Parts: sequence; structure tokens; C-alpha cells
Amino acid sequence: MLKMTRRIGRLSGLIAAGVAIAATGSGVMAASYSAFSGSTTNPTNSWNTGSVILGDDDAGTAMFTGSNQQMNAGTSKCIKVTSTGSLASTVKLYSTSPSDPNGLASHIVLNISIGTAASTANFASCTGFTSAASLYTGTLAGFVSTYGTNYGSGLSTQWAPTGSGSESRVFQFTWSYDSTAPQSATAGDTFTWEAQGL
Repeated sequence: MLKMTRRIGRLSGLIAAGVAIAATGSGVMAASYSAFSGSTTNPTNSWNTGSVILGDDDAGTAMFTGSNQQMNAGTSKCIKVTSTGSLASTVKLYSTSPSDPNGLASHIVLNISIGTAASTANFASCTGFTSAASLYTGTLAGFVSTYGTNYGSGLSTQWAPTGSGSESRVFQFTWSYDSTAPQSATAGDTFTWEAQGL
């Protein structure tokens, strides 16, 4: 009985050793198999935004200034706006900082046109201006209320710079008082052109 027990013990030991060797062999095979691999890369990604830029030939200077004006006052002025950005965009025109304490803006008849001119500097008198399209006809008050004070509600200028180089358009503003303009009244406004990328 003792001999049989010894034989079983030896046999169990050999079986355990075999299992350990087999397990070790599997580990070697797995390690050898994982040494084969492949990879690919998509290198050096980069990002660079373009620009949308507008300027005008008389930025910061008023087109119209007047005081003690007569009922028949009125004039035309032109301003050249230039796009130098690198992206395609659309340009809108709107009002900022309107002032109308006496209701005069409702009596100012305003016409705005877009076109071209050989040279328009210092808010020239529009000599040589060629109109491409009429953009607005109405009162100053109507312009402010309709086209708001931001790009979202702004007046389309029908101008879409391509972003491929410097592009310019000339805008002609013509104004006059109507026959019922109040005396001793004032009004003010700032015209803003804004371009946004497509």
C-alpha cells in the first residue's frame, strides 16, 4: 500500500511538471507571436485659420457733419470699403449708436448705392461714381429700425469678397430733409460694414 502511494505521488509530480512546462511553452509561443506587428501614421497635422478683414479709406471720419442747416440741405458722399482677408465672406451694412432725440431721423431721406469709382478718397463728392445697384431708399429712421445694430439684421450689400486678394467697392450715400423736418432738431448715426466668412 505504501509503494502504491509513493508511485501515485511520483506520477502526480510528473504530471504537474508537464503541465508547468506546457504552460511555459505557451507563454513563449505567445511572446514570439506578439513580436510580429504593423503600424501606420498620419503625420504632422496642423491647423491655420484664415482672415476676414475690412477697411475704408476714411475710417474714423464722419461722412456728414452739419449745423444750422436749411430745409433744402442735402448732399451725396462716397466711401470706398476694401476687403483684404484671405477667406470668402459676405458684407452687410448696419447702424450703430443711433441718436434721435427730436425725431429728426424720420425726416432724413436716405439713399444708399453700391458701385465703383476710379478714385474715392476723403469722402469725395462721388465724381466718377458708377452705381451697380441701389441698396436702400427710405428714411434714416427706417434704416435703423429695419437693419438693426448688428450683422444678423444688417442690410445685404450684394458684395461677397472672394478672399483671393484686395477687393474694393464704393458706397454712395445721398440724403436730404423732407418738407416737414422739425426746427432745432438733431440726429446722429454710425454706419458699420461687417464681413463674415461663408
